[in-house]
Amino acid sequence: MSQNAENIVSLIKSHRCYSHPIFKHWAASNPEPNVIGALFHQIQMFCSSTRPGWEFPNALEHHGLNVESHLLQEIVESEEGHGPELASMAAHIINKAAGEMVFHDTNDQISVEEKLKDYSNQLLKTLPGYTVEDGLTLQARKAISVFDMRKSNSREDTYRNLGATIALETISHQQLIPGEKLCLVDSGAYGVSLDEPEMHYLHEHWGESGAEAHHEQNAVEAVSSVLNDETVTFIEEGAQDFLDSLCALWDVLDSTLLHSGIPLDKDVKQVA
Repeated sequence: MSQNAENIVSLIKSHRCYSHPIFKHWAASNPEPNVIGALFHQIQMFCSSTRPGWEFPNALEHHGLNVESHLLQEIVESEEGHGPELASMAAHIINKAAGEMVFHDTNDQISVEEKLKDYSNQLLKTLPGYTVEDGLTLQARKAISVFDMRKSNSREDTYRNLGATIALETISHQQLIPGEKLCLVDSGAYGVSLDEPEMHYLHEHWGESGAEAHHEQNAVEAVSSVLNDETVTFIEEGAQDFLDSLCALWDVLDSTLLHSGIPLDKDVKQVA
């Protein structure tokens, strides 16, 4: 990793998003099935927005960044088809939490996602800016909008997209996926393991040999090769926009659904 890329990663790791306690609160609070469903809906909708490359790979190539385009395209192709797996995992966890078959077919992505949205609407619809049509908090829409920039092929936006990508992949590999493993598996609350078919999404993404580790490596390599005095400002802007928006989403979900303030020093020891 080049020194400049190390600086970008350090910026990411110093942001509050990187150490956000939402998943520790989830593990400590053992939320009800409908709360789990609302959490999964917001996470699933955010994650789905990060998968399409839109014009980003072509924009990189257009600006002469062929190697970087290939690295990004590898990430995009790796993420294809993960929506159904995330829905299956959510349904499986909710069934376990409820102690009954809330979802009789965990592979029915459409019905699962509709139920997750219903949970979200039930619990979050009174939040300012919430839209029941898509079941999204204002904060989720802002986090999703960061990836709408991938539809632009301008030079400045292309570098901002690289910044958002390295932040996304660092957070995914080192905060989001480990956090999901903590609250879903390590806590023991649901009696599940990574070896179960319904947990394939988490199994495939977790760990140093998992998909997110490879995605982070690709993102760091792409950013390392283009960082200079001119591009660093745009790259840092893209990373900051992503981190600020995701942190705001974690904040609202943590405060409204998990009620924050869980005494972590006591409870995390039981699930760490």
